[in-house]
Amino acid sequence: MRKGREVLVIGGNRYFGKRLIARLLAVGDRVTVLNRGSAAPPPGVVHLVADRGDEKSLTAALGSRTFDVVVDQVCYTPRQAEIARRVFTGRTRRYVLTSTVEVYEYEDSIAPVREPDVDPLNVPVDVELPWEDPEFVDAHYGEGKRQAEAVLAADPAFPYVAVRVAHVLGGDDDFTGRMAHYATRIRSGEPIAVPVVNHPATYIHVEEIADFLLWAVGEDFTGPVNAASHGVLTTEELCEAIAAHLPDGRTVFRPVEVGEVSPFSFTRAYGMDNSRATRLGFRFTRARDWLPKAVAETLGKGV
Repeated sequence: MRKGREVLVIGGNRYFGKRLIARLLAVGDRVTVLNRGSAAPPPGVVHLVADRGDEKSLTAALGSRTFDVVVDQVCYTPRQAEIARRVFTGRTRRYVLTSTVEVYEYEDSIAPVREPDVDPLNVPVDVELPWEDPEFVDAHYGEGKRQAEAVLAADPAFPYVAVRVAHVLGGDDDFTGRMAHYATRIRSGEPIAVPVVNHPATYIHVEEIADFLLWAVGEDFTGPVNAASHGVLTTEELCEAIAAHLPDGRTVFRPVEVGEVSPFSFTRAYGMDNSRATRLGFRFTRARDWLPKAVAETLGKGV
């Protein structure tokens, strides 16, 4: 029998993070969850309370603990990454950062983007930017993740993985409100703003990204890896699937040249190539196959 691993999950109290924790426990791993204490962790884990952005607080909470793997669900800035690299050097054999497709936000490629298209070793880091300002961090989400990856990659001896997660759909606990945005407009017939040239994107189901992270915990590769289901989805396909649950609704698109557009419409093409993860052994599903299920889970019967 496989010996259970010591796994630390930083954050992870909601959405695919809590699903990852359930999977780790189910395979016999010993799980420690570290957060600020604002939400109780699931049963069966060790709970540590600390501010991960405060090095003294983090070090004190960890004490002398070491881990086989650390999964960092809430590292958003290069400052947080610097703290993590200092604190976890020598404490873990593997550090898995949950990154994002938004690291490719400056790409505009008809061909699906590959990991080398954003090489962390070539990303400049500026820790003097106002990374303590939540509004700044929210507005610079992709940049914060890019620079966090760069900080981890700067030390070739630090065993990090950056899982670049596609847009996540599904689950009755989707807190983003993005699918609800479309449902509200379709139900009322209100126009949905899209770019004049609207590009498709890559997605992944909430259960599949939890499966992917569990798989990544047990592998030995390092560096960036794209996590996306096979195929791209258009805004029209998403709305068609949503409209199937709203038979009295009406889908109206309003192309706009300037201004804010709806959540899953894109002025640039940067769908992710998942071939590295596929070569390493992960088997992705097809986005079109699970889309109806994801819509049903998120919208429920009462929408």
